Amino acid sequence: MPDGFAAEVYAHRADLLRIAWLQLRDEHLAEDVVQETFLAALKSGQSFAGRSKLKTWLIGILKFKIVDALRSRARDPIAISHMEKEVDVQDMDALFDEQGLWRSRPRGWDDPAFIAGQQDFLRIMDLCLEKLPPDTARVFILRELFEMESEEICGIASISPNHLGVLLYRARMSLRRCVEINWLSAMS
Repeated sequence: MPDGFAAEVYAHRADLLRIAWLQLRDEHLAEDVVQETFLAALKSGQSFAGRSKLKTWLIGILKFKIVDALRSRARDPIAISHMEKEVDVQDMDALFDEQGLWRSRPRGWDDPAFIAGQQDFLRIMDLCLEKLPPDTARVFILRELFEMESEEICGIASISPNHLGVLLYRARMSLRRCVEINWLSAMS
C-alpha cells in the first residue's frame, strides 16, 4: 500500500457520507457504513490498481456496505402508517389535469449530458434528493445510482413491485419539478 493511501482514502469522507446519508437517512448508520468502507479499503488497498479513480473504487465498496445495512434494516418491521406518508399524491395531483395531462408542460432539457456535468446542477440535485421522503429517495438511489433490480429493491424495502413503480415515478416527477424550480428557472 503506498504511503499516504489512508489520507487519500479519508479525503473522500464528505462525499461518501453524503451518499450514505441520502441512502440511509440515518446519520449514525451513514457514519458506520463509511467507516466500514474505510476499513475495507485500507484492508484491501493492495487490490486498488488505479484503473479507476480512488473515489469510484470507494463508492463501489460503499454501495455494498449500504446494501448490507439496508438488508439488515429490511428484517425489521415497517409500520404501515410510515409507508402511507411515502405515497401522498396531493403534491403530484397539482401537476396534472383531470385527464392526467400536464397542466404546464415541463421545460425541455437542452443537452442532458452537458447539464449533468455542471456542479450547480449536482448541488441542486443533492438538495432535491434530500427533499424526497426517505423511503422514496432510498428506492430511487438503489435503482438509479446502484442499478439494483426491482425484485431486490422490493425485498430490501419490503414493498410490492407496484408500490416500487409508484415510488420511482413520484421520485422522478418530484426531482424533475424541483430541478426545474431551483435550477432551470434560475438559468432563465
